[in-house]
Amino acid sequence: MSRRLTARSISRRTLLAGTAAGATIALTRFPTPAIAQAAPFKLGLLTVKTGPLAQGGIQMEQGVLTYLKEKNYTMGGRKVDFVSADTGGNPAGAKTKAQELVERDKVDVILGPLAAFELYAINGYIQQQKMPTLSLAAADNLTQRQPNPYLLRASATSSQAMQPMGHYAATELKLKRVVTIVEDFAFGYEQMGGFQAAFQKDGGCVVNKLWPPIVTPDYTPYIAQISGCDGVCQGFAGSNPLRFMKQYATAGLKYPVVTGETGADDALLKSYGDEAIGLVSACPYTLDLDSDGNNRFVSEMLKNYNTVPGFYAAGLYINCEVVDAGLQGAGGDASDKQKFMAALKAVSLTDTPRGPIKFDHLNNVIGNIYIRRIGREGAKYGLKLWNKTIKTYENVSQFWVWPEQEFLAHPVYSRDYPPLTKC
Repeated sequence: MSRRLTARSISRRTLLAGTAAGATIALTRFPTPAIAQAAPFKLGLLTVKTGPLAQGGIQMEQGVLTYLKEKNYTMGGRKVDFVSADTGGNPAGAKTKAQELVERDKVDVILGPLAAFELYAINGYIQQQKMPTLSLAAADNLTQRQPNPYLLRASATSSQAMQPMGHYAATELKLKRVVTIVEDFAFGYEQMGGFQAAFQKDGGCVVNKLWPPIVTPDYTPYIAQISGCDGVCQGFAGSNPLRFMKQYATAGLKYPVVTGETGADDALLKSYGDEAIGLVSACPYTLDLDSDGNNRFVSEMLKNYNTVPGFYAAGLYINCEVVDAGLQGAGGDASDKQKFMAALKAVSLTDTPRGPIKFDHLNNVIGNIYIRRIGREGAKYGLKLWNKTIKTYENVSQFWVWPEQEFLAHPVYSRDYPPLTKC
């Protein structure tokens, strides 16, 4: 790849310094060190740097860059050229940027995108192009009823963390009647479907489901509809959890609140106030995991960006670990896409920042889900609030406790499934 800076190019040093320009350029190239190797391995990222999902999208890029810097921009014995594309957080943008990564930049693998609706939008294209893709986006059905052989997910499906949350809310928090609220898009539908199914299986009842648009500056009209319950489940993503929890507290509601993998993301802790104390979440990653892999990752994120990581950064760092291990397993050769995908699917890691992971036969991760509660106890890294892990569900699959065929026999979780039933 040419090292000449173009209108859409920027140096690694500039981006790592966190300049405003680096955060807004739609397509960023990162030259690699001069290593005497074969042709560079080309790594592409689909992320979001603008709009309400940008907070997570920027952390995604930081997670990738943290891994690459730690490994001196090498994977599987080859130097890496990295191309980062800003989708704008919409399906059309995701499709356009995916096409550019594949057809213009000739990447060997794609990381991302962020949002479930983005992954659904590009799924057919990446399958047609036989493009190995390691997604952060949750999009349940693409590792369930409509599996894509070129898609591998090391993060979680939309419902994978919410199903343990539903179980915990019913069996340990002893909630009986819950109102759910989340953005009106695919990730929201699938999150709340998983919560509702597991919560109802263990004796709870969802009394109402609220669906504000993804761009909602004022949640007051929705919060006014929260009643007749003993708890609330919110599944907001990006920066939206901050606004919701603030407005929820301002409204004077005292019902306990639970959430999934994005609503209490560790990266939000620096921005939350007392309104978040007591918020219980279920997430595949937790900042307080005391392991060599996580401690090293957190240390590198603090050194590179002076910020604590959340699930978005950890998820992409882990994707890089999987790509590195898969490329090593393929002998450094990614030219045969089927063989490379087989090597990626065979990866099993014991010490990632989220703990051990492996993949099921439909290419989705099996790993731990952590139940955390926000409080002040144990806070470090200059934070005033802290997610303290209070329970770990080990080796959680996308099917939770249901037999696979029984799970797959019901429709994909949606706005209307499971339906509301009379409590």
